[in-house]
Amino acid sequence: MGIKKYKPTTDPLRWTSLSDFKEVTKSRPEKSLLISLKKSGGRNNRGRVTSRHRGGGHKRMMRIVDFNRDKLDMSAKVVAIEYDPNRSARLALLQYSDGDKRYIIAPIGLGVDDEVVSSKTAEIKIGNATTLENIPAGIPIHNVELKHGSGARIARSAGNSCVVMAKEGGFAHVKLPSGEIRLISTDCFATIGQVGNIEHEAISIGKAGRSRWLGKRPYSRAVAKNPHDHPMGGGEGKASGGLPRSPTGQYAKGLKTRKWKHSDKYIVKRRR
Repeated sequence: MGIKKYKPTTDPLRWTSLSDFKEVTKSRPEKSLLISLKKSGGRNNRGRVTSRHRGGGHKRMMRIVDFNRDKLDMSAKVVAIEYDPNRSARLALLQYSDGDKRYIIAPIGLGVDDEVVSSKTAEIKIGNATTLENIPAGIPIHNVELKHGSGARIARSAGNSCVVMAKEGGFAHVKLPSGEIRLISTDCFATIGQVGNIEHEAISIGKAGRSRWLGKRPYSRAVAKNPHDHPMGGGEGKASGGLPRSPTGQYAKGLKTRKWKHSDKYIVKRRR
């Protein structure tokens, strides 16, 4: 894993820095684990744009990732580390002893020919999945379930990890990547280690065209628009548009949008 820079033979290359993909060992994905990926262009079922600045992009196939790790007490061998265009992390292709193949998120330190297992009593080893009850405090974990059997929901992107702070009364105090400390049942599964491809945050796109390849369309600043196009538009000269808000008038900074939820009782410390 590393970042590759280019000689500035053109203006975009002067600022471009991309992954060198040295950790990737297989160029073609596993066909049995692919499904088609439909693009919405940011439009809902009525054809109206509900998520702006989306559209275009390179055609992709979705990789089926095993977030449940429900093949318990069966060892699997890492066959390859692969690139996934749909996420920031790399994927590890596992082959179980019964011949079944599955993708998992590749943590730092997991390589080809390594053995991993999912078990309630699994060894504390990179790539193994086990319950929070079996994980000691201070060990970095990822792919954490919020509800037993629902599949991993937390810490799935590049470089992310959680930490078990303490355990009491059937719950573990888990510190999330945001800094929030949350109660999660000790029956929930998590995977040992930190998600790989940690240099992903150092990537510089370099040019507008590469963003279009990723399916991101350009956008105009709100203060550069006319009053009938945006609440922050208009004014003589470079006038500011007041408080930051969306085209529909929803305030973007400082407005509390979280209403009372049943999950509030599981939050020990908020991220702010």
